[in-house]
This record gives sequence, C-alpha cells and structure tokens, in this order.
Amino acid sequence: MNGATALVSMLRDYGVEVIFGVPGDTNVAFYEALRNTPGAPRHIVCRDERSAVFMADCYARISGKPGLAEVPSGAGAMYGLPGVAEANRSSVPLILLVNDIPQPGVGRGTLTELPVEALFAPIAKHTETLGHVGKLPELVRRAFRQATAGCPGAVVLALPENVLYEDVPASGVSLHVEASCSRAPAFRTRPADAEIAAALDAILAAERPLIVAGGGANRSQAGEAIVALAEKLGIPVVTTITGQGVIRDDHRLGIGIIGDNGFHPHALWALGRADLAIYVGCRMGSVATMNWRWPDPAGETRIIQIDVDPEIMGNTYPIDFPLAGDAKAVVEALLARAPTSGAGRTARWIGQINERREQFWTVLSGRLQDNATPLRPERIIETLNRHLPTPSHVVSDAGTPTPYATRYLRQRDAVSKLVIPRFFGGLGYAIPAAVGAWLAAPAVRPVALFGDGSLGMSAGELETLSRLQVPVVMLHFNNACFGWIKALQRVTDRHHAAERKQDALQTAQTNDPTFGVDFGRYDMSRLAQVYGIRGYRVETADQLEQAFSEAFALEEPVFIDIVVESIADRLPPVFSWLQKVGEDPEAIEAEALVGH
Repeated sequence: MNGATALVSMLRDYGVEVIFGVPGDTNVAFYEALRNTPGAPRHIVCRDERSAVFMADCYARISGKPGLAEVPSGAGAMYGLPGVAEANRSSVPLILLVNDIPQPGVGRGTLTELPVEALFAPIAKHTETLGHVGKLPELVRRAFRQATAGCPGAVVLALPENVLYEDVPASGVSLHVEASCSRAPAFRTRPADAEIAAALDAILAAERPLIVAGGGANRSQAGEAIVALAEKLGIPVVTTITGQGVIRDDHRLGIGIIGDNGFHPHALWALGRADLAIYVGCRMGSVATMNWRWPDPAGETRIIQIDVDPEIMGNTYPIDFPLAGDAKAVVEALLARAPTSGAGRTARWIGQINERREQFWTVLSGRLQDNATPLRPERIIETLNRHLPTPSHVVSDAGTPTPYATRYLRQRDAVSKLVIPRFFGGLGYAIPAAVGAWLAAPAVRPVALFGDGSLGMSAGELETLSRLQVPVVMLHFNNACFGWIKALQRVTDRHHAAERKQDALQTAQTNDPTFGVDFGRYDMSRLAQVYGIRGYRVETADQLEQAFSEAFALEEPVFIDIVVESIADRLPPVFSWLQKVGEDPEAIEAEALVGH
C-alpha cells in the first residue's frame, strides 16, 4: 500500500464522504488512490480552488464534520488561501490537502515550488509537511484532532508527490483513526461546578437577563440547549449574524439580530438595557458590540462569557463570570442546575421587548410589500420568506444581500440555517457554498443569495451546479456594480460634506463621488442558461412572484436574475452608515437616500 492509498483509506475510515478539489500536475497519485480504493470519498471536481475550499467550508458548517479540500501545488495552493483564512477565523473544521512538488526538487527552482507551511501558517490553526511516508498516519490523525478539538479551525497538510507514491512500512505503522475526531467539537470541555453555580446564581438574580448567541453556539450545536435554558428561566435570546439559527425567528424569546449589519432596533434596545448579558460563543468583537458601544463599558451590565477559547475570554470587556468550555456542554450544565420555576419573573421584561418587536414589523410592513421598481432588496427577502420550504439552507455572500437577509429573513424551524462568511467577508462564496450545503444535507433545499461582484468571482461554478444537478435556487441581486463599496463611497462623501456644513444629500446627488465600482448592465440569467440552468429575468413584483413559484416547484438548479435598487442609492440597515449620514439607526423607520 502506497502513501496515497493509506491516506484515502484513513479519510474513508474517518467518515469523510466527499472531498472537493481541482486536478493538477502533482495530485495524480492522490487521484489514483481515490479512484481505486473501495469506499473512497466522493470527489467533486471544481472549477477554481477558492471555490473548492468554500464548498468544504459550507459543508462543514452544515454537517459538523471536517470539510475536506485538495489542491495542486503552486497557484493551486495560493488560490486556497481565502477559504482557509475564513474557515479558521470562523472556527470551522476544515482540512486542506496540498499535493506538493516532489521532495528532491525542493530548493532547486522546481516549477510551482512554494513554502506551503510558511504561506499558510499565519492564517491556519495548524500546518505540516509530510516528510516520510511512515509518518503519514500520525500526520492525518493530528490533522483531524487539530481541526475538531478545542476551538475548531483549518489545517493545511503539504503532501510531496513522491512520498505519496512510496510504500507504507509493513510494521511499526498503524492506520487507526480516532473516531472522536471525526466531528467537531471533538472533546466537549466545561468549567468547574463552582463556576457554573456562581454564574447560575447571577442569572437567577438578574431582572433583565439576555442571552447573546454567536457563531460558536452554532459550531457547538448548542441551539437546543440554549432554547431549553431560555424557556426554563425566561431569558430572551438575541444572536449575532453567525449565531442566527440558534433559535427560531418566530419564537417569543427569539428577539432578533444585534451588530452593525442588518440589526434589529428592538434587539439593540434589549442589549442596552440588560442587567446581565450571557454571551455564548461570541468573541464580543467590533461588529457584535457596535464598536464596543453595547453593552456600555461604563454601564451596569454584568457579563457571563461562555467560550471554548480561553484566549479570547475578557479580551474586549471585563467579564464577571468567565466560563471557558464548549458552548453546548456549559449551557447544558447550567440547564441541569436551573430551577423549574424560574420563567415567570422576567415576563415584564420579555413583554417590553416583544412589544417593540411587534411595532418594528408593523411599521416596516409597507416596505416589505413595496412594488416599486427597481425592486427593493427587502421586498425580495419578504417574497422569499413566503416561498422557502421548511427546512432550507440559505447561503449568502457578504455583500449586498447580507443586511437584508439578516434583518428580514425568517426561518421558523430548528434545522434551517443562514450561512454567511462574516470574518473576512470574501465575495464568491455563495454559489460554491450551495454545493457544500447540499452535499452535507441532500434533503434540505439550498438557496444562494449574491450580488454582481460575487457572481463575477464564482460564475464558473455554475457548470459544477449543473453537472451535479444541485437543486439550488440562486437569487442574483443585480445592481450592476460593487454595491457595497459604491454605497460606502457615498456615505463617506456625505459624511464629509456634513462636516463641511454643506447640504450633504444635494452634494451626493450633484457630485457623485463613486469611482471604479460600476459594471455593464446585463441579463445574467442568460449566462446560467449557457450551462443548461433554467434562468429567469425579474424586474417587477409580479415577475418575482411567478419566478419564485416556479423555481421552488422544480428539483433542479434555477437562476433568478433580479434587477434591484442599489444599496448605493438607499442605505441598507447598517448601523454605522446610518449614523454617519445623520440618521438615528435605532429609529424603526430609519433609512437614507444617498445617491441619485
């Protein structure tokens, strides 16, 4: 058995079902092993290495299993960088296999030679190069352990081509796998009982407690435990963008989204008035705290922070009760100790928040039904809400669709997820990620939301979607520009005009400051049709309704090209932007025209 066959056999035994990759000169040995090894993982040929890693990332987010991607040496490795960085900082378990040049060519000017370990070291949890075929099983076990244990993350293995062709020693080498590391989190740690008890006492003493669930709560699959604790003790729950899905959007305790992007005013109101905030799997970074505005650093809010990574504990706020451990394990420990009669004491607090939540949806109902053209993005999301099957997995790029999906999308079951690559915000994610979402959960319909910039970076994967017949409904928010950056340019110009005491809106309308952000205007549904994908062009509300009705009735990939109002003309619900142009972001009706 050579090294490549041993590698594939171990991947199979770890339960790896699918691996995403792009062929190259250096991965022939690996492909031979995938082709010839019984029970080998299914290989998905991608059109771009970035897309392969994005597919693996989303597969891992949905399945909880490590996502596997493989790339050839040289440019293949470099194109894998964006996905590795995003997965690692988003605590997603991922393993990238770099099929590297043969060892004898190192340092001799061999084509495609790169220092793989040095290249990925700053952005990965662990990097390692296989030096001897006898060390391969040990290296694979370490990769799965690193990817799934503690705070999950991305691991990169450099596999020299010649080593994969060498025979594994017949003795002294074990190909066993560690079953506990086939999913994340591999080992659920929790703090001492005394720390749990002290935190619970603080919860029971609070008059206005609030749970803030972040992405770590989803990575830990802690949603069920969080909802059970919230219901048992009467604690409202808000989430960050990456924490969405922890609690149903229609739950009386599921208040909404905090953070700069797509926030709910009633959720921010609750965070600003809570006397105890319980952060679960949330780093408490700039977005979740609105640049460290909420909770008020000088205020009276006490803080419990639950996180698997002790290095981030108390990194941005003083923490009254730090609980270092796996989110699910810690919340379950709190739940086991919680009294059964603790829910009634917070009824007034919950009622106050829900009164504001109801007011929010009532006031904004007109926008959600607005039939004006070009269509408003929130109108699209509201129409999507009425057509989404239950459950469904909605994957969004970090650009134009994000603030509307986070604020207006309503998922009403415990399985559905909204997935957005939030840490680095790279475009080109949604289309390939839909492949990963579907392969992780074939029974759940994937939906992809993306703008023009994203489509330009991942259009090649339309062929992959067509070849695999992934039944994804793709919504292209077509505003013919890099909308996010164009909006930011106008916001910045209007803000500076206000500082100069000029008429900011008039200045924006007569002296357009945007530069280098516009595209030609095209019917992109025709691009999808090139790959045999059914395409729709939508310009009106009636066309939108018809396209959604037909698309969700089909079991095949569908591309809906929607002409939308640009966020560069009317600002999306982004707190910092509204604030810059003089609007009150916490006002329910807050919005601002910034363009022509």
